[in-house]
Amino acid sequence: MRSLLLLLATVSLAHAEYALRDGDTLAFLGDSITAARGYTKVVEHYTLMRYPDRKVRFVNAGQGGDTANGCLQRLERDVFAKGATVVTVAFGINDIGWGTKADDEHKKLYLDGIRTIIARCKEKKVRPIICSPAITAEGPDTAEKGYLQTMTDEGLALANSLGAETIDLQRGMREVQRRVLDHNSKAKPEDQVKMHVKDGIHLEDLGQMAMAYAMIKGLGAPEDVSSATLDPGALKAETQGCAVSAIEAKDGGLSFTRLDQGLPVNFGPFTGLQYRWISIPEGINRYQLAVKNLPAGEYQITVDGRDVGKENAESLSRGVNIASKTGSGWFPGGPWDAQSCVVKELVDARDKLSEAKRLQGELLAVQGDAIPKEITKQDDLLVELQRQAAKPRPYHFTITPVK
Repeated sequence: MRSLLLLLATVSLAHAEYALRDGDTLAFLGDSITAARGYTKVVEHYTLMRYPDRKVRFVNAGQGGDTANGCLQRLERDVFAKGATVVTVAFGINDIGWGTKADDEHKKLYLDGIRTIIARCKEKKVRPIICSPAITAEGPDTAEKGYLQTMTDEGLALANSLGAETIDLQRGMREVQRRVLDHNSKAKPEDQVKMHVKDGIHLEDLGQMAMAYAMIKGLGAPEDVSSATLDPGALKAETQGCAVSAIEAKDGGLSFTRLDQGLPVNFGPFTGLQYRWISIPEGINRYQLAVKNLPAGEYQITVDGRDVGKENAESLSRGVNIASKTGSGWFPGGPWDAQSCVVKELVDARDKLSEAKRLQGELLAVQGDAIPKEITKQDDLLVELQRQAAKPRPYHFTITPVK
């Protein structure tokens, strides 16, 4: 174990360009789409799994009906007082009254709000990341040239000119929207997929996942988690982002131990269905395994006693993304998959706790502050549990011929 840890320590840290750094607190500032606490939890979950050594905290600062200008009165309370070092800013749709106020007057208010947010963040040494808002259900070709995109493009350009970082969530989400619309054009009504609820503004789960993916990519998430390429004949491994030890060839297969710097993210058995629309496996979740020079045939992959499914020698030679691979779609695959399921539950639990604190503070403040203080203590415990649950550990792989 000690030798494996020492080996891992020599592997250079990869993909340090991810925008969230060790010690950061990220505040998600936005309107009701942010307050719905969908995409924000996915970003938190991903960061915990992929960068477990970075102590990053997350704060939801969404408020229904809010605008870039309207949020200025609560910046201190909801962002700066929460210890934020980074803030993502996603406004636009309410700024133009869902399209009913798409005029120069309201565009100016939006742009003035963006300018003031950046200025106040700089005063507080907080890094602002200005985002375009979520897409609406408007057709992507017309929306691409519509008032909302044009206005927020000006906001992104302004932010860049003022030295702030930017993420264009709308164009990232439209890539998903186009796939969905193409599917729906050929599908029966009961088989159609929705990104929005009936109002065409607020997001279904798929829409929230698409927004999260666009933000994660915008934060600089790399495609690869880690990779290991082994040759049982030479008993050696080439690795990136992980360390491999104790390689042993046996009975036409092999076994080894792998310790990763970070782990892939998984969301439970059925969220893999969303990967038809959102390129999570190849875009941010490539957890690669390759084994060269195996005799032809099929091989069973088992990790810490968990069934990760079967692959033939040819596919193993090319390399397989085992991030979500499982022997049964009803259960998590490798231990990293099970760990991610645990972390997801802890992210959900922390989200519920923070919402309870918000409701207590806003609606029941006359009852005193004993409950919010206790919730803060419990939140600290949950944050530590999240980090423990996401921590990589040595996994014992066995790859054996299927008789």
